[in-house]
Amino acid sequence: MKRLIIAAAAALLATSALADEQVIKLKQAPGVDKVENNCQACHTLAYIPMNSVYLNSAGWDAEVNKMISAYGAPVDAEDAKAIAAYLKKNYGS
Repeated sequence: MKRLIIAAAAALLATSALADEQVIKLKQAPGVDKVENNCQACHTLAYIPMNSVYLNSAGWDAEVNKMISAYGAPVDAEDAKAIAAYLKKNYGS
């Protein structure tokens, strides 16, 4: 019985946490599908508009490269190029 109560409490907490998650709508432009399919597999897309005030073209190139080389994001070279181009055009400062 104790396990059932703990499981129910955990489920309730998880459900309320998910309900508070903000839905991020990125600018609709070429490459947005590559960003959505690759980037949000590891983290929220909220980082994109949040960091856009700090990153210029070189910054976005470095950010995409860091995700692949430092964090091991499984993004192929063609997708990485499309992601960087999208970010630079739509979220570069």
